[in-house]
Amino acid sequence: MESSNVDNSERENIKKRRGRRKKGETIETGTRDQKKFFVDASKDKIERDIIIKLLEDANRKSFGRKIILKDLVYYALPKLNQKDIEKIQESALSEMEKVERALAAYNEKNEIKLGLGEFLVKRLGIQ
Repeated sequence: MESSNVDNSERENIKKRRGRRKKGETIETGTRDQKKFFVDASKDKIERDIIIKLLEDANRKSFGRKIILKDLVYYALPKLNQKDIEKIQESALSEMEKVERALAAYNEKNEIKLGLGEFLVKRLGIQ
């Protein structure tokens, strides 16, 4: 009898939340377990226009099924190389993260432990 109660409480702890997530809330999942991916291009007009133009060009044909974004992505992904991934990683950093990275590199190179304020004073030459 008790074992079934334990099983139910474990299931409740493991149970996934349903519905929309709150703004700013992140969901911790392993990427290997993920089966669906969504691309939201609604906020960046330039990228959205690039996607639309590529799809229009790909569908300018007489025969065959309609080309969708998934087809373009599957074709392009194997062509990414390590330099492309490094550029993508760099573009994902905020300005503050770039400063923190420079601080960590400086501390490691000089084998010291400066704080962020001390590092900025030193780098900017403020007295």
